[in-house]
Amino acid sequence: MAASFPATVLLIEDNPALSLVYRDYLRHEKINLCHVSDGASALTFIDEQIPDVVLLDLNLPDMAGMVILKHIHEKNLPCTVVIITAYGNVDVAVDAMRYGAFDFIEKPFTAKRLLVTFRNALDKRLLQNEVDQLRQDFRSGYHGFIGASLAMQSVYRIIDSAAPSKATVFITGESGTGKEVCAEAIHNQSPRHKKPFIALNCAAIPRDLMESEIFGHVKGAFTGASGERKGAAAQADGGTLFLDEICELDIDLQSKLLRFIQTGKIQKVGGSTPETVDLRFICATNRNPADEVAAGRFREDLFYRLHVIPIHLPPLREREADVLLIANKFLKDYSAEENKTFVGLSPECETIFTQYQWPGNVRELQNVMRNIVVLNKGTLIQKDMLPNNLKSVLPDALKVVKTPALKSEKALEQVEILPLLQVEKEAIERAIRYCNDNIPNAAALLGVSPSTIYRKIQSWQRS
Repeated sequence: MAASFPATVLLIEDNPALSLVYRDYLRHEKINLCHVSDGASALTFIDEQIPDVVLLDLNLPDMAGMVILKHIHEKNLPCTVVIITAYGNVDVAVDAMRYGAFDFIEKPFTAKRLLVTFRNALDKRLLQNEVDQLRQDFRSGYHGFIGASLAMQSVYRIIDSAAPSKATVFITGESGTGKEVCAEAIHNQSPRHKKPFIALNCAAIPRDLMESEIFGHVKGAFTGASGERKGAAAQADGGTLFLDEICELDIDLQSKLLRFIQTGKIQKVGGSTPETVDLRFICATNRNPADEVAAGRFREDLFYRLHVIPIHLPPLREREADVLLIANKFLKDYSAEENKTFVGLSPECETIFTQYQWPGNVRELQNVMRNIVVLNKGTLIQKDMLPNNLKSVLPDALKVVKTPALKSEKALEQVEILPLLQVEKEAIERAIRYCNDNIPNAAALLGVSPSTIYRKIQSWQRS
């Protein structure tokens, strides 16, 4: 693995002649090589500028090199240490490894030996840097979203990239996946975050009032227009206009919206003077916009104007790792709100929640958690507290461990009777396979603790 930057390497060696030799060995490496000859200087250097790799001689004039290694270990500094010593033995090597040393080489050694060890140490450091960066970028929540799944990490990254621009964002996803949350996240992450965020649901407003809702109207523009009114576009001036369920917009109004997007000018219903507004468009739909265009219900030119940066929000069933995270967040919030004592879900309920398909997505999960908290008391959510549609999930899973009932004595005679231990083993193995090797879920299905299954597996391996 090649370094993407000049890595900093600290050589700690008190012998001037040897330090020159080692520097010569490393002369062709693309690194920033620094040298100190005593322990105090090494500690000062490390605390001021953490090197990527440390080549550490254990015998220094003012202290043992092991003191420096322990210092790096105790502070958990992100550097890789290679021990260099003329007095190698097993005990020293074991101590060095215990305190996080990457490798241990004895003097004298060849240039090849040093280069191989050094390059391996540098590769390890660079790889660890990448892993640390990924962990730093990994988020379990973001601007109102709750979710640590890979699918949501991708959504967060797109929002990060799209938010600073003025480009129109087109959000798609099933009902309940959080499209308005996404739109607000883009606005809050953008330079426009101090200006208004105006949301308009195109499906919730009568068609004959929709133009007025977007563009506003003057007094007397139509029956009931008793005064002048600002539309959503004017209200969002300087900020963001979010048009939810955009595919519900009347085809005639779509042409006026297209003209507005192209010119940046609006004209109130009944008015004659155009106004210029500066805003960012975000729209969303739970339909497939390409299908709507093909069916003639959505203008193709408007679609391409709006579909600049697409964001698709995954349904909850494709975010299995997030279900319990979201459920526990709602449980905590609603328990505090309702003065209840719930702290979590039972193992059986966790299995049900992860297996249920959640057709209503996050909105359905939110409603379920509020329903449970309001109607029940306790510490853990139990199966009997769940709505009926969730209660029906577990019995289907339990069928995998049931055996057919014997209906007659004659049938009993024809069935091979297996030892109880074998029957138990097969039932456990079937449950584990059914749960895709997830032992806690299998344990919940079988009504035992995970530790029981782990003990059984160990006993089978010993026998």
